[in-house]
Amino acid sequence: MADTPRKPLGLPPRAPGDEAPVSTGRRPVRGGAPKRKTAAEVEQVNAAYAAKARALQEKPRGTPSRAPVAPKSPLALRRPAKPPSAPATATGTVQSGVRISKLMAERGLCSRRDADGYIERGWVFVDGLRVTELGTRADPAAKITLAREAQIQQTWQMTILLHKPVGYVSGQPEPGFIPAAALIKAETQYGTADTPAFHPRHLNGLAPAGRLDIDSTGLLVLTQDGRVARQLIGEDSQVDKEYLVRVEGRLDAAGLALLNHGLSLDGRQLKPAKVEWLNEDQLRFVLREGRKRQIRRMCELVGLKVVGLKRVRIGGVKLGDLPLGQWRFLREDERF
Repeated sequence: MADTPRKPLGLPPRAPGDEAPVSTGRRPVRGGAPKRKTAAEVEQVNAAYAAKARALQEKPRGTPSRAPVAPKSPLALRRPAKPPSAPATATGTVQSGVRISKLMAERGLCSRRDADGYIERGWVFVDGLRVTELGTRADPAAKITLAREAQIQQTWQMTILLHKPVGYVSGQPEPGFIPAAALIKAETQYGTADTPAFHPRHLNGLAPAGRLDIDSTGLLVLTQDGRVARQLIGEDSQVDKEYLVRVEGRLDAAGLALLNHGLSLDGRQLKPAKVEWLNEDQLRFVLREGRKRQIRRMCELVGLKVVGLKRVRIGGVKLGDLPLGQWRFLREDERF
């Protein structure tokens, strides 16, 4: 079949050097790419806005009282945001003063640990306002009250009196030693028919309120109540403790006077004590502080050796006839 010539389509001829564009597979953007302003152009725009603002400010009197606001240049830098103000306490003041948990402990409402728990639960009110944030501070004279839920929980916190035997340590034991708290169980409870029964929850948070060394015996207090612990071992505690001490050696009047007042331990003078003879080999000590192995070290300073030590009273609570190795709950009519 012979080739037939094709008819022209009527398009204008293409100019030399005018090549067809190469397709990239994308639709062309209308208007093309935006043009970036040079530094000189930016300065020129800002100057124009500044001149317009000056013209508005220099407008003669007689203009409306509500003058138009000069527009801001879109190219001007933004001002940095102001820092947030300090949070306010429950009393509406800036966070200053004393931590509420510390105030509660100082007033004997509870321990600082219990105070933090009450605050987290929303059971604490300062000047009538509920506090729920830990670390909140208040004025030292602020009124602090506990919600009824906290008061009920405090009635569940038990205090235990133990007749500790020799060989048990009062605090956290080192390897090979037995803590006195190991004796707190149903089998060793001493009580009558109306005594509350032991429950494992009585061990939760139970801690000794004071020390009694491994070689000593007598009354040891363990409690879940931070108020009791602070009363017995706080820095400002005024609760006295009575001990019966069997000694070996000779003690003259001057040595007995030193035991009552005048000795120092670890570079600090001891508080006045009350020390007297009960018989030829037994002394009675009444102390208002509890340094580590205090009585034994006091006796060594005056030439005596302690061969037996028993604590028989803490404040208004006596050891009484509580059998060795047994424990009982503090009664409601007993006060330290």
